[in-house]
Amino acid sequence: MNLLPLPAFTDNYIWMLHNGRDALVVDPGDAQPVMDALQRHALTLQSILVTHHHADHTGGVNALRDATGARVYGPARESIPEPLTRLVEGDVVHSLGLDFHVLDVPGHTAGHIAFVAEPAGEAPLLFCGDTLFSAGCGRLFEGTAAQMLHSLEKLAALPANTRVCCTHEYTLSNLRFAVAVEPGNSDLRDYRAHCQQLRAQGLPTLPSSMALEIRINPFLRSHLPSVAEPVRAHDPQGTQAAGVFAALREWKNTFK
Repeated sequence: MNLLPLPAFTDNYIWMLHNGRDALVVDPGDAQPVMDALQRHALTLQSILVTHHHADHTGGVNALRDATGARVYGPARESIPEPLTRLVEGDVVHSLGLDFHVLDVPGHTAGHIAFVAEPAGEAPLLFCGDTLFSAGCGRLFEGTAAQMLHSLEKLAALPANTRVCCTHEYTLSNLRFAVAVEPGNSDLRDYRAHCQQLRAQGLPTLPSSMALEIRINPFLRSHLPSVAEPVRAHDPQGTQAAGVFAALREWKNTFK
């Protein structure tokens, strides 16, 4: 399986997975990068997976469906362009000879879902939309801090070698905040230097891995004293687990 991050807009990635003949894409906010990639690699688009309803993830769905006849799969509880197959946790999408297992991960939006697949002989794949970013997580536009914390805990329980396919190139910005929260984390400093080198070469920082995110992502580490104590110092209201997480997310919202 070939995994390609197709840049879109200023910092989006549309993920394409293909076997040299057929392809699927995840969260196509813009049809043109996908059409260009299909032509460049001589591929047939089989499936479109959608994680949530925001326009930068769905804006290209209609054009791609009309041009290719690809089937569309998306969250059951959100407004996604019809026709599509609506999904909830426990459902499975069969495409490219793979099973894509659906997880409910509300928080960024109320009905956000994620897709997990395990290609034979390869590390698992997680298409997590705007729930999990490298060194960060999505803003709480529709869900609660408790929901997002539970969703991230669900993702963190995936195998350590899972490839984390986020949909925005926010890594350096997220790392700047993560270092402010947890300055003593040497894994953070090393990863930041690595990502700076990648971006200087015009390369994506993604996919990440779940093992790496557990070491460097403050939103997966809010239960640890090294994160919780600085959060409480910043906002004494952050006492219980969900409160620490909420205070951490609010700190990120206002971080300069």
